[in-house]
Amino acid sequence: MQHPFPRRGLLAGLAALPPLAALSACQVQGGADAASDSFPTRAVDFMVPFDAGGSGDLVSRAVAKAAEEPLGESLPVTNKPGANGAVGLKELLAGKADGYTIALAVKSLFAITPLVVDDPDAVVIEDLRIIATLTNEAYVLVVHADSPYQDLASLLEAPSVNYATTGVGTGSQLSAGLLFGLAEVDATDVPYDGGAPAITALLGQEVDAVSASLAETMPQIEAGELRALAVFSEERSPFLNDVPTVLEMGHNVVVDQRRFIVVPADTPDEVVGVLTIAFEEARKTAEYGQFLQDNYMDPWEVDGMEAQTHLAEAAVQFAELLADSGVDLGSAE
Repeated sequence: MQHPFPRRGLLAGLAALPPLAALSACQVQGGADAASDSFPTRAVDFMVPFDAGGSGDLVSRAVAKAAEEPLGESLPVTNKPGANGAVGLKELLAGKADGYTIALAVKSLFAITPLVVDDPDAVVIEDLRIIATLTNEAYVLVVHADSPYQDLASLLEAPSVNYATTGVGTGSQLSAGLLFGLAEVDATDVPYDGGAPAITALLGQEVDAVSASLAETMPQIEAGELRALAVFSEERSPFLNDVPTVLEMGHNVVVDQRRFIVVPADTPDEVVGVLTIAFEEARKTAEYGQFLQDNYMDPWEVDGMEAQTHLAEAAVQFAELLADSGVDLGSAE
């Protein structure tokens, strides 16, 4: 299939990004003191464009709670799921760029979804401003505890596999789709709108397997309801030392998920500065750090420039991996 992110175009875009120091200064221009008299004077709505109970919802609620004290206002969370976050982010962009609505965003929407979904009105990272990065999460391939597949090798030898994904154009779909495609397994993906419903489908044995984040699967793994077969990271997870990586099993598939907070790109600098400082303070709290540990998440703490560069480079990497593998994940309008 034809990929909408040619390497030359993406690298040119990377070169056009502003210098790191300039972006950092822009993000906090004016700082909290300059805007303290005008922002915020009321609650800041935190939009989570995913279902309640999933990994994105959990981390959003944890960091919102930690940010309320340094921000000086409440951060009520609302869920507006759909299209791997695109539905909520489009609503964010349609509203006022005044800082009173912020949203969670995910790496896969910008680095993976455009490879699979043909959306002429797609949200692009240039429409947004990253005010805080949050987590880096590994994907794990799991089956039901009663599944006949005891390990990855036996699953890949199955005559056919139905696997749930957390949505079209997600890291869940890419990781499992690449693995089954490279292994030449007759596999059919069944998309759900988020991690929670995908895991529920697997627990109900409606599908054979699912690739999802550790936060979404570890409680069931530890309870003996799900069996982990492999992780899609470069090294074994410290939370699953006995579970091999897909790389170890001879398949070059490494996929992760990164989560971060955004506002519309034309949000005033001084407002962005206040929000950035509040979330920087939130990430330092013991409660938030304990939340990450308890939910099997690694912190991802870089500035907006580095985050944007990572997203662009990941888009190139995944496009090339799909092209080289010959795997076609299909497309959706």
